[in-house]
Amino acid sequence: MAVLTAAAVAAVGFLAYQASANVPDTLNPRATSSSSASVTGGHAKPEAKRDPLAVPAASGLGVRVVYALSDRRVWLVDAKGRSKRTFKVMPSAVRALPGTYQVTSRSGTVTGSDGVPIEHVVRFATTNDIAIGFSAAQDGSMQSPDPTAKAGGVRMARADGNAVWTFATVGVKVVVVP
Repeated sequence: MAVLTAAAVAAVGFLAYQASANVPDTLNPRATSSSSASVTGGHAKPEAKRDPLAVPAASGLGVRVVYALSDRRVWLVDAKGRSKRTFKVMPSAVRALPGTYQVTSRSGTVTGSDGVPIEHVVRFATTNDIAIGFSAAQDGSMQSPDPTAKAGGVRMARADGNAVWTFATVGVKVVVVP
């Protein structure tokens, strides 16, 4: 009985190998180009992982603030394209659309639309008559905002707010990427 089972398993294994070897590349999810398959012995090279702290490639050139919506991250980028600083942020419900903007105004200290005292407000866009800008809560908080509130603040830690305030003067480019 064991011999019959072993023979059956071997036959099924051989037939499975034959079938996989004859699958057209358009149907084989593991198919790769012939050059990469021959170099790696039939296996695709693993894709290089993107450095999550690297400045997004499609964010333009020159001095700029880059704001990645999906990563909830901001980069302060120098003239040579190097990140001087990067940090996480907490956006409000109203967000800027991807595109290129400029810092239009700044305020040292104000009360946010949520009633929280904020500092170092750097405004760069308007969506549906709601100003969009970076700021830091004076108490250092970065709670998730009320999703029903029509606010455009992008909150950050106080140290990061100080860095944005120093870096992003009126006229500095702000690039919003998805």
